[in-house]
Amino acid sequence: MTDSAETPANTAQATTETLLTTAQILTAPEIEQRPHEIEQLGFTRTDEYFWIKDENWQQVMREPEVLQQDIRDVLDAENAYLDTVMAPTEALQETIFQEIRGRIKEDDSSVPSRDGEFAYFSRFREGGQYPIFSRRPVDPETGEVVGEEQILIDGDAEAADFDYLDFGSIQHSPDHRYVAYAVDTRGSEYYEIRVKDLETGAIVSTLTEESTGDFVWANDSSTLFWVWRDDNGRSRRIYRQVSGETGSDLIYEEEDPGFFLSVGASDGRGYIVLRSGGHTSNELRLVDADNPTSDPILIAAREDNMEYELTEADDRLYFLTNADGAVDFKIMSAPRDNPSRENWEEVVPHRPGVLINAVLGFKDWQVRMERENALPRIVVTHYASGESYDIAFDEEAYSLGVSAGYEYDTDNLRFTYESPSTPDETYDFDMASRDRILRKRREVPSGHDANDYVVRRIMAPGHDGVEIPVTILHHVDTPIDGSAPLMLYGYGSYGSTIPASFSVSRLSVVDRGMVFAIAHIRGGMARGYQWYLDGKLDKKINTFHDFVSAGNALVDEGYTTRGNIVSYGGSAGGLLVGAAMNLDPELFAGVIAAVPFVDVLNTMSDAELPLTPPEWPEWGNPIESEADYQTILEYSPYDQLDSHTYPHVLATGGLTDPRVTYWEPTKFVARLRDRRTDDGLTLLKMNMGAGHGGASGRFDSLREVAMNYAFALMVVGLADAEVAELAETEDTISEDSGH
Repeated sequence: MTDSAETPANTAQATTETLLTTAQILTAPEIEQRPHEIEQLGFTRTDEYFWIKDENWQQVMREPEVLQQDIRDVLDAENAYLDTVMAPTEALQETIFQEIRGRIKEDDSSVPSRDGEFAYFSRFREGGQYPIFSRRPVDPETGEVVGEEQILIDGDAEAADFDYLDFGSIQHSPDHRYVAYAVDTRGSEYYEIRVKDLETGAIVSTLTEESTGDFVWANDSSTLFWVWRDDNGRSRRIYRQVSGETGSDLIYEEEDPGFFLSVGASDGRGYIVLRSGGHTSNELRLVDADNPTSDPILIAAREDNMEYELTEADDRLYFLTNADGAVDFKIMSAPRDNPSRENWEEVVPHRPGVLINAVLGFKDWQVRMERENALPRIVVTHYASGESYDIAFDEEAYSLGVSAGYEYDTDNLRFTYESPSTPDETYDFDMASRDRILRKRREVPSGHDANDYVVRRIMAPGHDGVEIPVTILHHVDTPIDGSAPLMLYGYGSYGSTIPASFSVSRLSVVDRGMVFAIAHIRGGMARGYQWYLDGKLDKKINTFHDFVSAGNALVDEGYTTRGNIVSYGGSAGGLLVGAAMNLDPELFAGVIAAVPFVDVLNTMSDAELPLTPPEWPEWGNPIESEADYQTILEYSPYDQLDSHTYPHVLATGGLTDPRVTYWEPTKFVARLRDRRTDDGLTLLKMNMGAGHGGASGRFDSLREVAMNYAFALMVVGLADAEVAELAETEDTISEDSGH
């Protein structure tokens, strides 16, 4: 072979340079620097983009039109630049969008869930963006669903007058007469709670426009408990209100700004559960659900680093807790009439490395979800006999979910199973006979063969000797010789574990020859609660090292090469990919940072922001602790940007996002563009009409995914040939049509 001969890889590289050069010669916006000096704990830092945070940010969250004009000009310019850069990939984006949409059954519906005389379900109409919530009558003798559908809430109709719509809680009343539902039409996460009479179709009550979207019915079918959000976006109070009445009673107010409030019902609906908790501790109060005006009863007062949740049986309450040093949790019980902490007795002991992460209660059964070595399992226990058994699965990596449903006195457990190559399946499982019935397998209308894909699980060696689970998905035709590009996804915070689940969207990059991998890094709970503890506070740097280690292990295993990886993470996952980029920029070809938490030091130093006090147990408090200040400074992506070459970067944000505020990705992009020493792309997509979750419609959100994937394919050289082919096809169509 001569030096001038072109292999496919050489061809891809040549056209990649052409495609990227086309983008790189465009003039990027220059964001004005207005240096702002910050003195804190004897340290001084300068933030040249501090001004991008609107002084009136609380109002902006609710009324985005009041955003300062100079800030709006910055965001508009960034969006215009992004559109220009990505314009050559518009046809590719449309192709990816149509592919993903083609894998979605547009008139899909959930498996109906019985509650007495009705079975409740949700569905979509063909072309609809939002769900329809419905019910149908149930034959009391056979349990079969019969009769006509009754639409309770039509999401498309609700969204007709708004650019954005998100539903919070949706619950029918115990007597089936009413449905209450919460809606947010701005993306600010302030929800209006409405109550609809299902006999007349009329909205009979609007409880509030300032809720978190969280509420619960009492058993009288007229009283609701709901959570109020204050001006700083924090859940502060729980109110009790009778539907149709204007007044509400304050039941509980949380004084600690680091604690969140939520409400719910116990599994048997014996209690209304008022929960107050932070990331690592909580307390529960119970209200008799049959007597909603009774006083709340505290179960166990909050203790640092102690958590507990409850379920119920006929005569006892059961607690899932990490009390007494049970790092991976244990199950304890206490008499229903005296459930205080001193009466707790151990039922399921603590087993290091076996995380119990959820417990569901039925009249005769208890179901717990466990995770060991990054794989989940379901364990069923019969109260009367004490016998326990597992529900078994065979794949190398998979995801499970369980649902208690509405009914408590039943032997039926509903669970879901899926893997990166296997679409999700919904089963009804008879806990007595152990028979399982497949109720639904996700349809992929455009076709899907799990045998076309390979799922693997490897253990990546960490920088300090730990083994990091990595889930891998690739097409059977993708060569595993180091030549393939790879998309590496991760999160790694708050104990959240990214499941090895099925995704119709990621197939669009996998089918084009990318390997897709999920790094189950510390900060999550893939390997137990200690895995989480070893990736937070002063050990947070482990999270980012683990991600880099996973990338390097994938290189060593022949899945890709250094400089041919696109990292992808959102929210705290955006922090992950930003910090990993700073640790090892040469590992990555590109970085997709979706609503990224990248300005960690400034955010954790602003006690007025919605999530700052609740987040201190996760990250540390740099307002009071010099050690925490230094720890955060050493990994905060915004603060660690330096004069260096960096991968191509796409960051996204939402103007009304109360979780990761719009100024974080904007400042990050501004500083990165100013400091990078190469001509790599630094792009920002700011959604001017949405919050943390991006566009709200199910298809609108896919366009954002398609743009992200087009960016990834472009920076690794997989977009060029397809872009050229699509352009040629378009030219041919234009010629044939006479235009």
